[in-house]
Amino acid sequence: MNGANRPESHDHVRPAHHPQEVIESRKSLRIALLGTRGIPAAYGGFETFAEELSSRLVERGHSVTVYARRSFFKPQPVLEYRGVEVRFLPTVMHKYLETPLHALICFLDLFRRRFDVVLLCNAANSPFAFLVRLRGLHLAINVDGIERLRTKWNSFGRAWYRLGEWCSVKFADRIVADAQVIQEYYRERFSAPSTVIAYGATVVRRDPGEALKKFGLIQRQYILYVSRLEPENNALGVIQAYNCLSSEIKSKVPLVIVGDAPYAKSYHKELHQEAGNGVIFTGFQFGSNYQELQSNCLIYVQATEVGGTHPALVEAMAYANCVVANGTPENLEVLGDAGLTYPKNDFLILSQLLLELINCSEEQRETLRRKARQRAEVKYSWSGVTIQYEELFYQLRAFS
Repeated sequence: MNGANRPESHDHVRPAHHPQEVIESRKSLRIALLGTRGIPAAYGGFETFAEELSSRLVERGHSVTVYARRSFFKPQPVLEYRGVEVRFLPTVMHKYLETPLHALICFLDLFRRRFDVVLLCNAANSPFAFLVRLRGLHLAINVDGIERLRTKWNSFGRAWYRLGEWCSVKFADRIVADAQVIQEYYRERFSAPSTVIAYGATVVRRDPGEALKKFGLIQRQYILYVSRLEPENNALGVIQAYNCLSSEIKSKVPLVIVGDAPYAKSYHKELHQEAGNGVIFTGFQFGSNYQELQSNCLIYVQATEVGGTHPALVEAMAYANCVVANGTPENLEVLGDAGLTYPKNDFLILSQLLLELINCSEEQRETLRRKARQRAEVKYSWSGVTIQYEELFYQLRAFS
């Protein structure tokens, strides 16, 4: 990284070696988390990440502030949640201005407050991260996936994300990648090392109840898809694959589409036009409703093609679901042999896999469920993720 006073970055988090460093670094930390819409989680993966990580850091004795977007939480924002201070600042709810403008306002607010470490989410916020350096704070940036590849962005949006990648390398004390695929990208493109820390999953199993009743679903008789409804997440391809199934199957096993997106109205329209009998749109679902849907599905489909470790995929594995995933390097890395995959964006093959899983024995599906749960328990626990971030923060603090 650039900057004479920055610690050397490493692929793995390691403890400080000097005894005095250990004594000093183990004091309670004041941590700011920026770059998400805020908590409680009510949008996507980064918001769930912010909620789960910040609350667990508080449980471990640290003081944590999560910055949130005032316009997103209406009518009544929560100023403290699970022991975490939630600091609401304004922004403009616009596809291209919402994220960078809020980041700029948050960075300026840091000059008024005392923190030891800042964790910034999303490389799109990094062009203003020099302000964190001017403030003299240690900065870790979770860069997310290679967001400029998303089809929703125009040339300006893609250029901004490209700038964000460069600024992440320039201004961060440590880059955090959520998958080895992302780590390799930053190493190859920028010769920049990074630390890999994945996402976790919290499982609250729920028997069939109000959520299934609301959408007319029966336990183990529906296919579940969860993602923001944007083109590169391929809800359209999943619907098309589902439409290839017979009418008899579709009448018994509906496809449940969970998610939304505030700036994709034309894509929403296209999805509803393509959807035939058996496709159910639920919009965003969080909390008990989401837990109930994950707990009781027959098959879970992960169709994303851009990004690193997708939280919904990790959650589906932790819920011991029978998973079918788009065969991108990122999804293959997360899923391993604990589910089925289809060649990238080959939705005809996806349709065939759905048919096979619907018609196979319960014993075969149960084998996949067990392998998914075991892999999630070993590799993707929030407790383990929290400890890794805490160790990273202590390392950064030791170099003050």
